[in-house]
Amino acid sequence: MRIVAVVNQKGGVGKTTTAIHLAAGAAEAGRRVLLVDLDPQANATSGLGLEHTPGKSLYPVLLGQTRASDMLQPSRHPNLQILASELDLAGAEMDLAGMENPLIHVRQALDPLRLDPAFDLVILDCPPSVGLLMTSALVAAEKILVPVQCEYFALEGVGKILNLIERIKQGGLNPSLSILGIVLTMYDARTRLSQQVSEDLRSHLGEQVMGTIIPRSVRLAEAPSHGKTIYEYDNSGAAAASYRQLTTEFLSRL
Repeated sequence: MRIVAVVNQKGGVGKTTTAIHLAAGAAEAGRRVLLVDLDPQANATSGLGLEHTPGKSLYPVLLGQTRASDMLQPSRHPNLQILASELDLAGAEMDLAGMENPLIHVRQALDPLRLDPAFDLVILDCPPSVGLLMTSALVAAEKILVPVQCEYFALEGVGKILNLIERIKQGGLNPSLSILGIVLTMYDARTRLSQQVSEDLRSHLGEQVMGTIIPRSVRLAEAPSHGKTIYEYDNSGAAAASYRQLTTEFLSRL
């Protein structure tokens, strides 16, 4: 089983959208997938049409009150389960800070799932901030996927993520952690800026940048408000085709 964290310290870059659609796409391709929503905003949870249920998240697992396997919920998608989030998960930042070795507790909470034959892949949707939850997710993961919006400060943002990864590796918390890929999102082919950001990232980071580009799409933005993936909301559109192509590339890199 592989654990992949989808991360970016900046919000609004398509991080949760990418996590949801890679999870649903991999499940559609026959992988047995668990999506873990680590963001207290619970957008991945609602994006898959699930309610925010108090006590049904990783939070009680981190407190030692239950096991991660007891928190799992099915989704509408065959082969896809979710460990949902809730607002109370925001309290985990303070709770973890008061624990010994605070960065290892997410990994310990998820460790039993590594041996669970029910899953081939776990995708972690991380909060959009460099706090204890996001850093702990990087300690728990094997690979990292970084969605990047095609905007002016994209390269700078990726640099910060790469620096954080190096600190975690050099600190011995997760020496084998590596980048699976960087995904360009919200690409608008009509603008010179999107083209320039794509060229700059590929020039600096080479093959770390995924070949698939996710276009800016109104339908993609609308889908979460209906609790649906783009595969359900607009299956024949360009965004659905792009995320299926990204899923194929993602799975090949795994």
